[in-house]
Amino acid sequence: MDPDDPEAQAFAAHLDRMQNNRPAFTVEGYLHGVSDFADCANRAEGERRWAAVLVVLLLLAVAAHLVWDVLTFVLVTWL
Repeated sequence: MDPDDPEAQAFAAHLDRMQNNRPAFTVEGYLHGVSDFADCANRAEGERRWAAVLVVLLLLAVAAHLVWDVLTFVLVTWL
């Protein structure tokens, strides 16, 4: 394969992503998984991109709800 060919480079990058074995149950593994999701979401188009945006928005909504619950618990408990 021609190393200067953009299609060959894209295919090699795809193979690297598919064959990358890393520990999944460590902080580094979780962060790498988030990085993989972000990379895939940035490459996605159409419905897949909107699905990725929806997943991120749902995760942010859950995080905001949890932060709100913790703040109200702290305020009600200590005041």
